Amino acid sequence: MEGFKPVSQSETVITELMIPAYANFGGKIHGGTILSQMDKVAYACAAKHAGTYCVTASIDAVDFLAPVEVGELLSLRARVNYVGNSSMVIGIRVESVNVKTGVLKHTNTSYFTMVAQDDDHRTIQVPGLILETAEDVRRFADAINRKKLKRHYKAETEKIKGELCMEDIVRMLEGERCMLQGDINILAL
Repeated sequence: MEGFKPVSQSETVITELMIPAYANFGGKIHGGTILSQMDKVAYACAAKHAGTYCVTASIDAVDFLAPVEVGELLSLRARVNYVGNSSMVIGIRVESVNVKTGVLKHTNTSYFTMVAQDDDHRTIQVPGLILETAEDVRRFADAINRKKLKRHYKAETEKIKGELCMEDIVRMLEGERCMLQGDINILAL
């Protein structure tokens, strides 16, 4: 089917040994290192699907579910879950495995929105997505729902911000672990 590519064609797995240089002061692999690896696998997957350069437009929440230890193998599995006109939602699952014990941990899941660009950095249309399995269909539908929720959340946030008055802000701060210092003009917010 011209202008469409199957999900399986761009699935990408990157595996890397976690070395001491990647560790934070607590001896665990630094979250920034994992985020960098996630961005790389998202790019590789998106570029394979789009056939062109892609940039990261947004990242949904990244929750660190389990620590990654030095000496573990970190595997990042990426697949195109959804395509728009120039954008793609790349689903990423991150797992680490202790090669000595064989213990496998699911450490992260996230969704990266990548945008295809031409050589002049203008957005270009990406191929449509051929959904090959029921799981592909579910992921595509889930991405549509996340997109709707994201739009709803943004609209509600703007609405709430517009409705806040000084008294509301002061009430919100009560019981929080903060204090106002000096003469802060809350009305300037």
